[in-house]
Amino acid sequence: LEEELAAKNGGAAPAAAPAAASGSYKLPEIGDAAFDGWLQGQLAASAADVKDTDEFRYLTFSEIPPFTDAHKSLMRKTLTPELFAQLKDVKSSKGYTLSNSIQAGVLRPHLGVGITCGDEECFELFKDVLYPVVKGWHGFDPATQTHKSDLDPTKLTFPDDIKEKFGTYVKSTRVRAARNIAGYSLPAGSSAEDRLAVEGVLKQAFTSLPEPLQGKYFPLGGLTPAQEDELQAGGYLFQKPGPMQLLGAAGAGRNWPDGRGIFHNESKTVLCWCNEEDQCRIIAMENGGDIKGVFERFCSLSNAIKTAAESNGKKLMETENLGFLGTCPSNLGTGLRASVMVVLPELNKDPHKLEEICAGFDLQPRGSSGEHSAAVGAKWDISNKQRIGFSEVELVQKMIDGVGKLIALEEELAAAAAS
Repeated sequence: LEEELAAKNGGAAPAAAPAAASGSYKLPEIGDAAFDGWLQGQLAASAADVKDTDEFRYLTFSEIPPFTDAHKSLMRKTLTPELFAQLKDVKSSKGYTLSNSIQAGVLRPHLGVGITCGDEECFELFKDVLYPVVKGWHGFDPATQTHKSDLDPTKLTFPDDIKEKFGTYVKSTRVRAARNIAGYSLPAGSSAEDRLAVEGVLKQAFTSLPEPLQGKYFPLGGLTPAQEDELQAGGYLFQKPGPMQLLGAAGAGRNWPDGRGIFHNESKTVLCWCNEEDQCRIIAMENGGDIKGVFERFCSLSNAIKTAAESNGKKLMETENLGFLGTCPSNLGTGLRASVMVVLPELNKDPHKLEEICAGFDLQPRGSSGEHSAAVGAKWDISNKQRIGFSEVELVQKMIDGVGKLIALEEELAAAAAS
Protein backbone atom coordinates (compact mmCIF):
# COMPACT_ATOMS: atom_id res chain seq x y z
CA LEU A 1 0.00 0.00 0.00
CA GLU A 2 2.84 2.39 0.77
CA GLU A 3 4.32 1.99 -2.74
CA GLU A 4 0.93 2.72 -4.26
CA LEU A 5 0.57 5.90 -2.22
CA ALA A 6 4.02 7.02 -3.35
CA ALA A 7 3.03 6.49 -6.99
CA LYS A 8 -0.15 8.50 -6.40
CA ASN A 9 1.96 11.40 -5.22
CA GLY A 10 4.04 11.42 -8.39
CA GLY A 11 6.89 9.48 -6.82
CA ALA A 12 9.12 11.13 -4.30
CA ALA A 13 8.49 14.84 -4.15
CA PRO A 14 11.48 17.14 -4.66
CA ALA A 15 12.83 18.60 -1.47
CA ALA A 16 10.99 21.79 -0.65
CA ALA A 17 12.50 25.04 0.55
CA PRO A 18 11.55 26.25 4.03
CA ALA A 19 7.83 26.93 4.16
CA ALA A 20 6.37 30.41 4.44
CA ALA A 21 3.67 30.85 7.03
CA SER A 22 0.41 32.76 7.25
CA GLY A 23 -0.93 32.19 10.73
CA SER A 24 -0.32 28.50 11.46
CA TYR A 25 -0.67 27.51 7.81
CA LYS A 26 2.68 26.96 6.13
CA LEU A 27 2.85 27.66 2.41
CA PRO A 28 5.46 25.45 0.70
CA GLU A 29 8.08 27.16 -1.43
CA ILE A 30 9.14 25.54 -4.70
CA GLY A 31 12.45 27.38 -5.01
CA ASP A 32 11.51 29.83 -7.77
CA ALA A 33 11.72 33.30 -6.23
CA ALA A 34 9.25 34.98 -8.60
CA PHE A 35 6.67 32.20 -8.28
CA ASP A 36 7.06 31.93 -4.52
CA GLY A 37 6.59 35.68 -4.23
CA TRP A 38 3.46 35.49 -6.35
CA LEU A 39 2.11 32.71 -4.10
CA GLN A 40 2.74 34.82 -1.02
CA GLY A 41 0.75 37.67 -2.56
CA GLN A 42 -2.12 35.35 -3.47
CA LEU A 43 -2.22 33.93 0.06
CA ALA A 44 -2.25 37.37 1.61
CA ALA A 45 -5.08 38.51 -0.68
CA SER A 46 -7.21 35.36 -0.32
CA ALA A 47 -10.40 35.82 1.67
CA ALA A 48 -11.20 33.30 4.39
CA ASP A 49 -12.85 30.11 3.16
CA VAL A 50 -15.43 28.34 5.35
CA LYS A 51 -13.48 25.13 4.75
CA ASP A 52 -10.26 26.60 6.23
CA THR A 53 -8.82 25.20 9.44
CA ASP A 54 -6.03 26.36 11.74
CA GLU A 55 -3.56 24.20 9.81
CA PHE A 56 -4.80 24.66 6.25
CA ARG A 57 -5.95 27.50 4.03
CA TYR A 58 -7.55 27.44 0.62
CA LEU A 59 -6.13 30.04 -1.74
CA THR A 60 -8.27 32.06 -4.16
CA PHE A 61 -6.20 32.79 -7.24
CA SER A 62 -6.93 36.18 -8.77
CA GLU A 63 -5.26 35.23 -12.06
CA ILE A 64 -4.01 32.15 -13.82
CA PRO A 65 -0.90 30.98 -11.99
CA PRO A 66 2.42 31.88 -13.67
CA PHE A 67 3.48 28.25 -13.91
CA THR A 68 7.19 27.44 -13.93
CA ASP A 69 9.08 24.86 -15.98
CA ALA A 70 8.86 22.60 -12.93
CA HIS A 71 5.06 22.37 -13.23
CA LYS A 72 4.44 19.18 -15.22
CA SER A 73 0.76 18.41 -14.64
CA LEU A 74 -1.94 17.88 -17.22
CA MET A 75 -3.90 20.61 -15.46
CA ARG A 76 -1.12 23.09 -16.19
CA LYS A 77 -1.10 22.04 -19.86
CA THR A 78 -4.89 22.36 -20.13
CA LEU A 79 -5.69 25.51 -18.17
CA THR A 80 -5.58 28.58 -20.44
CA PRO A 81 -6.08 32.21 -19.42
CA GLU A 82 -9.46 32.07 -21.18
CA LEU A 83 -10.58 28.96 -19.27
CA PHE A 84 -9.38 30.43 -16.00
CA ALA A 85 -11.33 33.64 -16.59
CA GLN A 86 -14.42 31.63 -17.54
CA LEU A 87 -14.35 29.40 -14.45
CA LYS A 88 -12.60 31.35 -11.70
CA ASP A 89 -15.84 32.52 -10.07
CA VAL A 90 -17.75 29.23 -10.49
CA LYS A 91 -18.55 27.48 -7.22
CA SER A 92 -20.33 24.22 -6.43
CA SER A 93 -23.21 24.10 -3.95
CA LYS A 94 -20.74 22.60 -1.46
CA GLY A 95 -18.48 25.63 -1.93
CA TYR A 96 -15.71 24.10 -4.06
CA THR A 97 -14.07 26.44 -6.59
CA LEU A 98 -11.64 26.21 -9.48
CA SER A 99 -8.94 27.65 -7.21
CA ASN A 100 -9.65 24.87 -4.67
CA SER A 101 -9.48 22.33 -7.47
CA ILE A 102 -6.09 23.38 -8.86
CA GLN A 103 -4.42 24.29 -5.56
CA ALA A 104 -2.52 20.99 -5.19
CA GLY A 105 -1.20 21.21 -8.75
CA VAL A 106 -0.10 24.81 -8.21
CA LEU A 107 1.64 24.18 -4.87
CA ARG A 108 3.21 20.84 -5.83
CA PRO A 109 4.74 21.10 -9.33
CA HIS A 110 5.78 17.42 -9.53
CA LEU A 111 2.19 16.11 -9.56
CA GLY A 112 1.12 14.50 -12.83
CA VAL A 113 -2.63 15.22 -12.78
CA GLY A 114 -2.67 18.46 -10.80
CA ILE A 115 -6.42 18.82 -10.23
CA THR A 116 -8.81 17.42 -7.63
CA CYS A 117 -12.56 17.37 -7.16
CA GLY A 118 -14.24 18.40 -3.92
CA ASP A 119 -17.70 17.03 -4.77
CA GLU A 120 -19.60 15.44 -7.63
CA GLU A 121 -20.74 18.78 -9.13
CA CYS A 122 -17.11 19.59 -9.99
CA PHE A 123 -17.14 17.04 -12.79
CA GLU A 124 -19.74 19.09 -14.64
CA LEU A 125 -18.77 22.60 -13.52
CA PHE A 126 -15.10 22.21 -14.39
CA LYS A 127 -15.40 19.68 -17.23
CA ASP A 128 -13.67 22.00 -19.71
CA VAL A 129 -10.50 21.42 -17.70
CA LEU A 130 -11.22 17.96 -16.32
CA TYR A 131 -12.20 16.20 -19.55
CA PRO A 132 -8.92 17.01 -21.36
CA VAL A 133 -7.03 15.92 -18.24
CA VAL A 134 -8.95 12.61 -18.21
CA LYS A 135 -8.25 12.12 -21.91
CA GLY A 136 -4.56 12.86 -21.44
CA TRP A 137 -4.20 10.51 -18.48
CA HIS A 138 -6.40 7.60 -19.60
CA GLY A 139 -6.63 7.94 -23.39
CA PHE A 140 -10.39 8.00 -22.87
CA ASP A 141 -12.57 10.89 -24.03
CA PRO A 142 -15.53 11.39 -21.65
CA ALA A 143 -17.03 13.90 -24.05
CA THR A 144 -17.64 11.18 -26.67
CA GLN A 145 -17.26 7.81 -24.91
CA THR A 146 -19.21 5.98 -22.23
CA HIS A 147 -17.95 3.77 -19.44
CA LYS A 148 -19.28 0.37 -18.38
CA SER A 149 -19.28 -1.51 -15.10
CA ASP A 150 -19.57 -5.23 -14.43
CA LEU A 151 -19.14 -6.61 -10.91
CA ASP A 152 -20.15 -10.21 -11.63
CA PRO A 153 -17.21 -12.44 -10.62
CA THR A 154 -18.85 -15.50 -12.18
CA LYS A 155 -17.95 -14.05 -15.59
CA LEU A 156 -14.22 -14.45 -14.95
CA THR A 157 -12.47 -17.27 -16.77
CA PHE A 158 -9.95 -18.84 -14.39
CA PRO A 159 -9.55 -22.51 -15.34
CA ASP A 160 -8.04 -25.01 -12.91
CA ASP A 161 -4.72 -25.33 -14.75
CA ILE A 162 -4.17 -21.55 -14.66
CA LYS A 163 -5.33 -21.44 -11.04
CA GLU A 164 -2.74 -24.09 -10.20
CA LYS A 165 0.00 -22.05 -11.90
CA PHE A 166 -1.05 -18.93 -10.00
CA GLY A 167 -0.87 -20.96 -6.78
CA THR A 168 2.74 -21.82 -7.56
CA TYR A 169 4.08 -18.50 -8.77
CA VAL A 170 1.86 -15.81 -7.21
CA LYS A 171 2.67 -14.83 -3.63
CA SER A 172 -0.18 -12.39 -2.98
CA THR A 173 -3.21 -10.90 -4.73
CA ARG A 174 -5.08 -7.64 -4.21
CA VAL A 175 -8.01 -5.76 -5.79
CA ARG A 176 -8.85 -2.22 -4.70
CA ALA A 177 -11.01 0.71 -5.80
CA ALA A 178 -12.66 3.84 -4.42
CA ARG A 179 -16.34 4.36 -3.69
CA ASN A 180 -17.96 7.70 -2.89
CA ILE A 181 -21.51 8.52 -1.80
CA ALA A 182 -23.49 11.14 -3.70
CA GLY A 183 -24.69 14.14 -1.74
CA TYR A 184 -21.60 14.34 0.45
CA SER A 185 -18.43 16.23 -0.36
CA LEU A 186 -15.20 14.46 -1.24
CA PRO A 187 -12.27 14.63 1.23
CA ALA A 188 -10.46 17.47 -0.55
CA GLY A 189 -13.49 19.71 -0.03
CA SER A 190 -15.30 18.00 2.82
CA SER A 191 -16.97 19.76 5.71
CA ALA A 192 -16.70 18.24 9.17
CA GLU A 193 -20.41 17.41 9.02
CA ASP A 194 -20.16 15.58 5.70
CA ARG A 195 -17.09 13.67 6.83
CA LEU A 196 -18.87 12.34 9.91
CA ALA A 197 -22.02 11.56 7.92
CA VAL A 198 -19.98 9.50 5.46
CA GLU A 199 -18.36 7.64 8.33
CA GLY A 200 -21.82 6.84 9.71
CA VAL A 201 -23.05 5.40 6.39
CA LEU A 202 -19.91 3.30 6.01
CA LYS A 203 -20.12 1.93 9.56
CA GLN A 204 -23.66 0.84 8.72
CA ALA A 205 -22.36 -0.85 5.56
CA PHE A 206 -19.74 -2.75 7.52
CA THR A 207 -22.38 -4.20 9.85
CA SER A 208 -24.34 -5.54 6.88
CA LEU A 209 -21.48 -7.51 5.32
CA PRO A 210 -21.94 -11.29 4.90
CA GLU A 211 -20.39 -13.37 7.66
CA PRO A 212 -16.99 -14.16 6.05
CA LEU A 213 -16.38 -10.45 5.56
CA GLN A 214 -17.58 -9.22 8.94
CA GLY A 215 -15.05 -7.46 11.12
CA LYS A 216 -14.41 -4.36 13.16
CA TYR A 217 -14.14 -0.64 12.44
CA PHE A 218 -11.28 1.24 14.11
CA PRO A 219 -11.61 5.06 14.27
CA LEU A 220 -8.14 6.53 13.76
CA GLY A 221 -8.51 8.77 16.77
CA GLY A 222 -9.43 5.85 19.02
CA LEU A 223 -6.62 3.40 18.25
CA THR A 224 -4.68 2.04 21.18
CA PRO A 225 -0.88 1.95 20.81
CA ALA A 226 -1.06 -1.83 20.40
CA GLN A 227 -3.69 -1.57 17.63
CA GLU A 228 -1.70 1.13 15.88
CA ASP A 229 1.49 -0.97 16.02
CA GLU A 230 -0.35 -4.01 14.62
CA LEU A 231 -1.91 -2.09 11.73
CA GLN A 232 1.35 -0.30 11.01
CA ALA A 233 3.29 -3.58 10.93
CA GLY A 234 0.92 -4.99 8.34
CA GLY A 235 1.08 -1.88 6.17
CA TYR A 236 -2.65 -1.26 6.69
CA LEU A 237 -2.56 2.04 8.55
CA PHE A 238 -2.82 5.21 6.47
CA GLN A 239 -1.20 8.36 7.77
CA LYS A 240 -2.09 12.04 7.76
CA PRO A 241 -0.97 13.35 4.36
CA GLY A 242 2.01 15.67 4.40
CA PRO A 243 1.99 19.12 2.79
CA MET A 244 4.19 17.94 -0.08
CA GLN A 245 1.72 15.24 -1.10
CA LEU A 246 -1.36 15.51 -3.30
CA LEU A 247 -3.85 15.05 -0.46
CA GLY A 248 -2.08 17.37 1.93
CA ALA A 249 -1.82 20.17 -0.63
CA ALA A 250 -5.47 19.68 -1.64
CA GLY A 251 -6.86 20.00 1.89
CA ALA A 252 -7.78 16.36 2.49
CA GLY A 253 -5.88 16.29 5.78
CA ARG A 254 -8.03 18.88 7.58
CA ASN A 255 -9.49 18.06 11.02
CA TRP A 256 -7.30 14.96 11.28
CA PRO A 257 -8.12 12.29 12.44
CA ASP A 258 -11.85 13.06 12.90
CA GLY A 259 -14.22 10.93 10.84
CA ARG A 260 -11.48 8.63 9.57
CA GLY A 261 -10.87 5.00 10.26
CA ILE A 262 -10.02 1.52 9.08
CA PHE A 263 -12.22 -1.56 8.82
CA HIS A 264 -10.94 -5.09 8.42
CA ASN A 265 -12.21 -8.60 8.96
CA GLU A 266 -10.48 -11.01 11.33
CA SER A 267 -8.29 -12.56 8.64
CA LYS A 268 -7.49 -9.14 7.11
CA THR A 269 -8.59 -10.30 3.67
CA VAL A 270 -10.92 -7.29 3.35
CA LEU A 271 -9.98 -3.77 4.31
CA CYS A 272 -11.66 -0.38 3.98
CA TRP A 273 -10.19 3.07 4.49
CA CYS A 274 -12.69 5.72 5.52
CA ASN A 275 -12.16 9.34 4.42
CA GLU A 276 -8.59 9.14 3.17
CA GLU A 277 -8.23 10.15 -0.52
CA ASP A 278 -11.81 9.13 -1.17
CA GLN A 279 -14.74 8.53 1.14
CA CYS A 280 -14.08 4.81 1.01
CA ARG A 281 -11.28 2.75 -0.45
CA ILE A 282 -12.25 -0.91 -0.57
CA ILE A 283 -9.49 -3.51 -0.68
CA ALA A 284 -9.70 -7.28 -0.96
CA MET A 285 -6.50 -9.27 -0.66
CA GLU A 286 -4.88 -12.50 0.46
CA ASN A 287 -1.67 -14.45 0.21
CA GLY A 288 -1.54 -16.76 -2.80
CA GLY A 289 -3.03 -16.50 -6.25
CA ASP A 290 -6.80 -17.00 -5.93
CA ILE A 291 -7.72 -13.91 -7.94
CA LYS A 292 -11.30 -15.05 -8.45
CA GLY A 293 -11.89 -15.43 -4.71
CA VAL A 294 -10.34 -12.02 -4.04
CA PHE A 295 -12.48 -10.43 -6.74
CA GLU A 296 -15.62 -12.04 -5.27
CA ARG A 297 -14.88 -10.42 -1.90
CA PHE A 298 -14.21 -7.10 -3.60
CA CYS A 299 -17.58 -7.24 -5.36
CA SER A 300 -19.34 -8.08 -2.09
CA LEU A 301 -17.73 -5.05 -0.45
CA SER A 302 -18.77 -2.78 -3.31
CA ASN A 303 -22.34 -4.04 -3.23
CA ALA A 304 -22.56 -3.60 0.55
CA ILE A 305 -21.47 0.04 0.32
CA LYS A 306 -23.99 0.63 -2.47
CA THR A 307 -26.81 -0.98 -0.42
CA ALA A 308 -25.96 1.08 2.66
CA ALA A 309 -25.95 4.29 0.65
CA GLU A 310 -29.34 3.48 -0.88
CA SER A 311 -30.83 2.63 2.52
CA ASN A 312 -29.90 6.18 3.56
CA GLY A 313 -31.63 7.65 0.52
CA LYS A 314 -28.29 8.14 -1.25
CA LYS A 315 -26.49 6.56 -4.17
CA LEU A 316 -22.88 6.08 -5.20
CA MET A 317 -21.19 8.82 -7.23
CA GLU A 318 -21.34 7.40 -10.74
CA THR A 319 -22.05 8.68 -14.26
CA GLU A 320 -22.38 6.99 -17.65
CA ASN A 321 -19.36 8.65 -19.18
CA LEU A 322 -16.99 8.79 -16.18
CA GLY A 323 -18.01 5.70 -14.21
CA PHE A 324 -17.32 5.85 -10.49
CA LEU A 325 -16.24 9.34 -9.45
CA GLY A 326 -13.44 10.18 -7.05
CA THR A 327 -11.15 12.89 -5.77
CA CYS A 328 -8.41 12.42 -8.38
CA PRO A 329 -9.18 12.01 -12.11
CA SER A 330 -6.58 9.23 -12.25
CA ASN A 331 -9.05 6.95 -10.45
CA LEU A 332 -12.25 7.38 -12.46
CA GLY A 333 -14.19 4.67 -14.29
CA THR A 334 -13.73 1.43 -12.41
CA GLY A 335 -11.04 3.08 -10.30
CA LEU A 336 -9.85 -0.51 -10.00
CA ARG A 337 -6.34 -1.79 -9.52
CA ALA A 338 -6.01 -5.57 -9.58
CA SER A 339 -2.48 -6.72 -8.80
CA VAL A 340 -0.41 -9.80 -8.02
CA MET A 341 3.06 -10.24 -6.60
CA VAL A 342 4.52 -12.93 -8.85
CA VAL A 343 7.99 -14.53 -8.79
CA LEU A 344 9.59 -14.76 -12.24
CA PRO A 345 13.33 -15.57 -11.93
CA GLU A 346 14.03 -16.11 -15.64
CA LEU A 347 12.05 -13.14 -16.92
CA ASN A 348 13.68 -11.07 -14.21
CA LYS A 349 16.90 -11.40 -16.21
CA ASP A 350 15.26 -9.46 -19.07
CA PRO A 351 12.93 -6.75 -17.70
CA HIS A 352 12.42 -5.29 -21.17
CA LYS A 353 10.97 -8.59 -22.42
CA LEU A 354 8.68 -8.79 -19.43
CA GLU A 355 7.49 -5.22 -20.00
CA GLU A 356 6.86 -5.96 -23.67
CA ILE A 357 4.59 -8.90 -22.82
CA CYS A 358 2.78 -6.88 -20.16
CA ALA A 359 2.13 -4.07 -22.64
CA GLY A 360 0.30 -6.51 -24.92
CA PHE A 361 -2.20 -7.12 -22.12
CA ASP A 362 -2.31 -3.48 -20.94
CA LEU A 363 -0.56 -4.43 -17.71
CA GLN A 364 1.93 -2.44 -15.65
CA PRO A 365 4.93 -4.27 -14.15
CA ARG A 366 6.75 -2.70 -11.22
CA GLY A 367 10.27 -3.80 -10.34
CA SER A 368 12.12 -2.80 -7.22
CA SER A 369 13.71 0.39 -8.54
CA GLY A 370 11.15 1.81 -10.94
CA GLU A 371 10.79 1.47 -14.69
CA HIS A 372 13.03 -1.00 -16.58
CA SER A 373 14.57 -2.31 -13.36
CA ALA A 374 14.79 -5.89 -12.17
CA ALA A 375 12.93 -6.97 -9.03
CA VAL A 376 14.61 -8.00 -5.79
CA GLY A 377 13.97 -11.70 -5.33
CA ALA A 378 12.47 -11.70 -8.86
CA LYS A 379 9.17 -10.68 -7.26
CA TRP A 380 7.16 -8.41 -9.60
CA ASP A 381 4.05 -6.35 -8.93
CA ILE A 382 1.84 -6.78 -12.01
CA SER A 383 -1.39 -4.79 -12.32
CA ASN A 384 -3.85 -3.43 -14.87
CA LYS A 385 -2.91 -0.08 -16.44
CA GLN A 386 -6.40 0.97 -17.47
CA ARG A 387 -9.14 2.25 -15.19
CA ILE A 388 -11.87 3.60 -17.47
CA GLY A 389 -13.55 2.39 -20.66
CA PHE A 390 -13.39 -1.27 -19.60
CA SER A 391 -15.45 -3.10 -16.99
CA GLU A 392 -14.07 -4.52 -13.77
CA VAL A 393 -14.47 -8.06 -15.12
CA GLU A 394 -12.60 -7.15 -18.31
CA LEU A 395 -9.69 -5.57 -16.42
CA VAL A 396 -9.29 -8.49 -14.01
CA GLN A 397 -9.53 -10.92 -16.93
CA LYS A 398 -6.75 -9.05 -18.74
CA MET A 399 -4.60 -9.41 -15.66
CA ILE A 400 -5.34 -13.14 -15.41
CA ASP A 401 -4.56 -13.72 -19.08
CA GLY A 402 -1.42 -11.60 -19.06
CA VAL A 403 0.03 -13.11 -15.90
CA GLY A 404 -0.83 -16.58 -17.21
CA LYS A 405 1.19 -15.81 -20.34
CA LEU A 406 4.11 -14.57 -18.23
CA ILE A 407 4.11 -17.76 -16.15
CA ALA A 408 4.02 -19.95 -19.28
CA LEU A 409 7.01 -18.10 -20.74
CA GLU A 410 8.82 -18.27 -17.40
CA GLU A 411 8.46 -22.06 -17.44
CA GLU A 412 9.71 -22.26 -21.05
CA LEU A 413 12.79 -20.21 -20.20
CA ALA A 414 13.46 -22.27 -17.05
CA ALA A 415 13.20 -25.51 -19.03
CA ALA A 416 15.57 -24.19 -21.69
CA ALA A 417 18.08 -23.08 -19.06
CA ALA A 418 17.98 -26.51 -17.43
CA SER A 419 18.56 -28.46 -20.65
